[in-house]
Amino acid sequence: MRRVVVTGLGALTPIGNNLHDYWEGLKNGVSGAEMITRFNTEKFKTRFACEVTGYDSSNYFDRKEANKLDLYSQFAHIATEEALKNSGLDLEKVDKDRVGVIWASGIGGLETFFQAIKQHVLGDGTPRFSPFFIPKMIGDIAAGTLSIKYGFRGPNFATVSACASSTNAIIDAINYIRWGKADVFVTGGSEAAINEPGIGGFNALQALSTNNAEFKSASRPFDKTRDGFVLGEGAGALIVEAHEHAVARGARIYAELVGTGMTADAYHVTAPHPEGLGARNVMKLALGDACLQPEDVDYINVHGTATPLGDISETKAIINVFGEHAYNLNISSTKSMTGHLLGAAGAIEAIASIMAVVHDIAPPTINFKVPDDDIDQKLNLTLNKAQKKTINVAISNTFGFGGHNASIVIKKADF
Repeated sequence: MRRVVVTGLGALTPIGNNLHDYWEGLKNGVSGAEMITRFNTEKFKTRFACEVTGYDSSNYFDRKEANKLDLYSQFAHIATEEALKNSGLDLEKVDKDRVGVIWASGIGGLETFFQAIKQHVLGDGTPRFSPFFIPKMIGDIAAGTLSIKYGFRGPNFATVSACASSTNAIIDAINYIRWGKADVFVTGGSEAAINEPGIGGFNALQALSTNNAEFKSASRPFDKTRDGFVLGEGAGALIVEAHEHAVARGARIYAELVGTGMTADAYHVTAPHPEGLGARNVMKLALGDACLQPEDVDYINVHGTATPLGDISETKAIINVFGEHAYNLNISSTKSMTGHLLGAAGAIEAIASIMAVVHDIAPPTINFKVPDDDIDQKLNLTLNKAQKKTINVAISNTFGFGGHNASIVIKKADF
């Protein structure tokens, strides 16, 4: 099979509106949590989130274009534009029949849906729907509009697997290149669900932290006092390319994508398997696909949402897969800084893992204070401060409601 590499990265996150600032935020342990500005939260249990700061669509789109794109699609276009520039791909010379777009979102145009229904319900029952309502809302439209904007005519579709969505998108891009179906993919994910139904819905599930008094440090994976995840938003874009195609055009190569895994818990709609069965299996599959041993891995960017059950099950899975080597690993949850970007989480965390491999720095798990007796304290959870370490191989894990598990193995470029 063809080797697959990453040649471009783009990020729009709560701790940085571009790749450079995002990585600086990760290295420095910056929390993106703030009180919500998008709507009145007075009657909500959770009144904070990790919003993209200082976002103004007029800085990126004219008014007509912005009106046609839900916020999740706007985020997708911004991150993709950065990734394409970052890749050095010559859009005038590349064979656009061989360039595809696989883009993910766990929820899609939730704000568009909410506003349209609210307008209808508050009226007299007369349908008052914009002609843009459906094409702004649907989960595949970011992939479609990216293809249209750049003229990419290769495989084009969306992946939806809740919080594993964008890792699944990256995995599909890897496999399509391996199979010779395309040479280059724009892939990743975006999410924009910090609104009334987003916060209210996850509150109803008792999935979100309600620690309004300490909102800045409320995302605290592995900490005994954790009480749920902090909702985030934004986008991560990767330019994924066949190795020989990248070399032929003299591209800078960030890292190689050498292994993938996908499994299901087959256990519960929202709760993980208590022993981390699906998480264990997915990491084993990814390592097997990469033809690597557990001892080859240096760093794991865990799903690590700061939910009471999820953090325990994932650490159990790591110990099961890696044995004694688990204690040599750096492990961190960057959701402690960015919050949980749902369908975009896998993309921005893959980028975090790639940058960790490039720079030999493990980003931290911040906000940790109180050890949890149910989590092995011998694990190096990279607590509160980044650590320098030679990172030749990293794993990025993402798991989603419905029991979806996806992992990718990232290797330092050796060519």
